[in-house]
Amino acid sequence: MDVERETDIFDVTIIGGGPVGLFSAFYCGMRELKTKVIESAAELGGKVAFYPDKVLHDIGGVAAVTGAGLIGQVVRQGTMFGPDIVLGQRVEGLRRREDGIFELVCAGGETHWTRTVILAIGNGVFVPRKLEQPGAERFEGVNLHYSVDSLDRFRDRNVLISGGGNSAIDWANTIEPIAAKLTVVHRRTQFAGHESGVTKLLNSSAAVMTPYWLKEVHGDGGRVRRAIVEQTETGETFEMEVDEVLVNHGIRGDLGGLANWGLAFEEERIVVDARMETNIPGIFAAGDVTSHPGKLKLIAGGFMEGPMAVNSAKAYLDPDRKVEQIYSTHHEKLIAMRR
Repeated sequence: MDVERETDIFDVTIIGGGPVGLFSAFYCGMRELKTKVIESAAELGGKVAFYPDKVLHDIGGVAAVTGAGLIGQVVRQGTMFGPDIVLGQRVEGLRRREDGIFELVCAGGETHWTRTVILAIGNGVFVPRKLEQPGAERFEGVNLHYSVDSLDRFRDRNVLISGGGNSAIDWANTIEPIAAKLTVVHRRTQFAGHESGVTKLLNSSAAVMTPYWLKEVHGDGGRVRRAIVEQTETGETFEMEVDEVLVNHGIRGDLGGLANWGLAFEEERIVVDARMETNIPGIFAAGDVTSHPGKLKLIAGGFMEGPMAVNSAKAYLDPDRKVEQIYSTHHEKLIAMRR
């Protein structure tokens, strides 16, 4: 398919509509780059949309913000300069024309044209790691959960959480004050979450069972009624009644067709240099999907990498012109918006 109009070609196309992708879109606007954002989900937000009620404390200058609150802020900021937003399309294929323009082909056959690409896809399309128990799927969406869409469903309930990472620890500390009873099971003796969160959990009213794993769930009428957990060292089992079960065994990412573009990978992450350049000229990356020395896997780290990728894209588009530093406090359009 050929481009019919020059207006179909964008300076930068950002693949991924999470916080890093949206902040990158904002910075593209500051640099006056014609920008498009393509997000495979039906809404913006990325992985953060999986935990709208979770409170984040590790974003500089923001003491506390919920996932939903952060999404609202980054969407407002990221769309400030009017980038073209495309939802519900998953980019799979990449072709480079003789004139250097990239053609991005989506799973549904849609094609987008761009001079540069910034990959801000996190771990790709997120899929929760589910219970490997036949029949467990019949309880999903009722009272077997892999994410939290509403805290109220856990209020005054007998809740079981399975998992030992940051997500499980954070949700345990959030749910504990409102649950009638909370039990946390983890297959290892030590938790993998941040120390402060683990300490808070261990000092709470929650019943913590380690090293145990969630072996079976049983119920009727589409609801889990009982759970069986097993001590990993002795094989001893324990049966408990439950009202709600939350499984936080992590998520796995699926990069789809991007894995076949010829990008250099290291442990399923895209290798970039200090300028966020990949091994393919004109393609840059930022956020969790990247691998480089000193990588900081935090949203705050991605907020630094995004503008670096944008500056590199700007230099790629105009190699004969030095890319000067730019600040929001001196930006004429932003100053005009505040008036």
